[in-house]
Parts: sequence; structure tokens; C-alpha cells
Amino acid sequence: MAASTPDTAPAVKKDRTHYLYIAVIVAVALGITVGLVAPDFAVELKPIGTGFVNLIKMMISPIIFCTIVLGIGSVRKAAKVGAVGGIALLYFTIMSLVALGIGLVVGNILDPGTGLAVTDAVKDVGHAQVDAEAKDTTEFLLGIIPTTFVSAFTEGEVLQTLLIALLAGFALQAMGPAGAPVLRGVEHIQRLVFRILAMVMWAAPVGAFGAMAAVVGSAGVDALKDLALLMVGFYITCFLFVIVVLGTLLRIIAGLNILTLFKYLGREFLLILSTSSSESALPRLIAKMEHLGISKPVVGITVPTGYSFNLDGTMIYMTMASLFIADAMGTPMSIGEQIPLLLFLFVASKGAAGVTGAGLATLAGGLQSHKPALVDGIGLIVGIDRFMSEARALTNFAGNAVATVLIGTWTKEIDRERVDQVLAGHLPFDEKTLLDHDDEDVTADIPEQGGEKELAKA
Repeated sequence: MAASTPDTAPAVKKDRTHYLYIAVIVAVALGITVGLVAPDFAVELKPIGTGFVNLIKMMISPIIFCTIVLGIGSVRKAAKVGAVGGIALLYFTIMSLVALGIGLVVGNILDPGTGLAVTDAVKDVGHAQVDAEAKDTTEFLLGIIPTTFVSAFTEGEVLQTLLIALLAGFALQAMGPAGAPVLRGVEHIQRLVFRILAMVMWAAPVGAFGAMAAVVGSAGVDALKDLALLMVGFYITCFLFVIVVLGTLLRIIAGLNILTLFKYLGREFLLILSTSSSESALPRLIAKMEHLGISKPVVGITVPTGYSFNLDGTMIYMTMASLFIADAMGTPMSIGEQIPLLLFLFVASKGAAGVTGAGLATLAGGLQSHKPALVDGIGLIVGIDRFMSEARALTNFAGNAVATVLIGTWTKEIDRERVDQVLAGHLPFDEKTLLDHDDEDVTADIPEQGGEKELAKA
């Protein structure tokens, strides 16, 4: 009898959230319908979707801070954290270059921009996008340092929060037993924040309806027809990159099936699809990767950093969009011209981290700085950019989920037995709190003053 009690509780919670995400699917369908039938009215619904995404975003900084502080503060050796960060950045750089290369090959094969007319109106729209130009590399690096300790949270900058959390984590690590009360306090704050996030998620159907209706209503059917080849080519390229490249890496290195992992993350993919924002799923990705069996330090460092540096979908997008615009402008680029431009965009993209619609903004800023003549053609893809952002966001998210598993495997910070149980459905994710009920107090194994025992892993 006692054994049946734990099995019953998760089933009830799972059923409740199951209905929530069925509602999200229905809301997306209704949003598409309203966008096609009444486009002018649908555009007016945009604030609904924006409001929901903002509700999610307000939780990102505190979740990142708590996760990293608990992870680092409860690990004895600081070198372990440095190793995770180094491996993550190296992996992100390599995969970004691979994504650029794949986009380069597909873009040259499809050659979709030939024959399109670039009118004066299109040119004006293209130049207007440069107003949203991303920061250059120097400004981006300096921007990682917050004005004050608190401004890292109030301004919503992910990398600023990451820096403050790293400093706080290392400080608590150095304090030893004296930092135990602070760690307990952070742990309680984390539970509060995740509970709030779980409550916010019940507004997902409303947010999905508003966001999807606005996207469909603003783009219209004509834009989709005219640029269908670019859209379809981009979606297929992203799909092949995720399944073939990332799937092969996951199978060889971690021994996992990528479809099984994506089934576990199905609700996060649905959330991204309905909001066109990978940031909306960042807090849930952190919670789910920890539940999967990957240590807090690896999750806390890899996921937030990946959201800034591991933008595989954005890399593919900028490559194919650049080639599309060059062809449409009647000035196709040779391979010798393409590679320097794309390497420049690779660097420029790091300055657009955390910016909504960063793909188009970075493309506009990069072309303005490196090849100004092509800015005129950006107006050609403005109409479908939000639809392209769906694939960008889904690919970026998939890349960061796989990266977290791979880095956890390389650093031996992954519980393979738990991974197998979670992916098999034997240890369901707690949708109510986004935390495991059996989480141990991270300060439980902190040694007494002068002790040699290592701190427990979070």
C-alpha cells in the first residue's frame, strides 16, 4: 500500500498539466485562424503574447542566479567550474562554425533569391532594421559587467546575471561552513521562484493565442507564398542539423536517442513554437536538465552561456538570409566573399544575445558594417522573419539541450542511471514546483570548520 502512494501523486499532477498543454495547442490553432480571417484585429492581439513572454522573462534572472549559486557554492573545487566553462565555450564555437558551414552549403544549392524585385519601399524597410543594430564586440564584452550588483537582475541581462552568480557562488564556496545559511536561503528562494513560474505557465494558452494571431496577421499569406522556398529550405536545414548532426553527437558521446530526449522536452518545444522565443523555455530547461540527472554547476553554466553563445539556428539563418539577399539584389557573392562576411556575422551575433528578434537585428547590423549595399534587401525577409524565428528558436533550444547533456557527459557530471529512468518515464518531472520533492538540502554535507570532507554536489 505504501508503495502505491508515490505512484499516484505524480499521475494526478501530470494529468493536470497535460490539459494545460492541450489548451496551448488549441490556442495556437485558434491564433492561426484569427490571423488568417481577421489580420488587422489579430495584429492588435500582439500585446497579449508579449505580456506572457515578459512574465517568463522576469523569472529568468532569479532562476539563473539561484541555480548557479547553489551549484558552485556547494562544490569544493573551483577548478571543476572552470573546466565546465572552458569545454562549453569551445564546444559552442565549434558547433556555431559547423552551423555556418551547413547554411553556406544549402544556401548555395537552393539559390532562392534570384528573380525577386527590390523596390524603394523594400529598401526603406531594410534600412529601418539597422536601427536595431546589435552592439559591437567591445560594447558587448563591457556590457557583461552590470552597473550595480542589483542592476544585473533589474535589466534582465542574462550574462550580467551569470557574472554576478559566478562571483557569489565562488565567494560562498570560499566561505565554507559560514556560507551555509546563505545557501539555505538561496535554496528557499529558488523553490519560491520555480513555484511562481509554475503558476505563470497556466497563462500559456492565452499568450500562445495572442502571439500566433499577431504573427500570422502581420505577415499575411502573400509573404508566405513569395518566400516559401527560403522558409522551407531553412526549416529543412535546421531539421537536418538537429537530427543528423546533433543526433549523431548525442548518440556517439552520450549514448542517447535524440528523439527520446526531445520527447522529454516536448512541452518546452511547444512553448517555444507558440511564443517564437527560446527564452520562454530557458527556466524550464534548467529545471528539466537538473531533473534529468545533470549536476547543477554544469546546468547553471552551460544553459545560460549557451543562450548567448550557442545560437546554431541563428547561424544557419544568417548564412542563408545573406545569400538570399545577395542573389535578390543581383549581386551574388563568391565563396571568397561569403566566408569573411559570415565569420563577421558569427562574431557580431554574440553582441545580440538576449535580444528579441536578434537574428534580423544582427543580420542588419552585420551587413551595414561589412557589406552596406546588401542592407537594401533586408526588407525582403522582414515579412517572414517571425516565421523564420520559430525555426531559429527551436534549433537554438535543441542545441543547448544537447550541449548540456554532452558537457555533462564529458565532465562526468551526469547520473546515467537517473537519465535512463527519467527518459523512460519512471521518474516524472514535477510540473507543480519544477523541483524534485526529494532534493536534499545543499548544505547538508558542508563540513564543519577545519574538516576535509568535500561539499556535496547539488
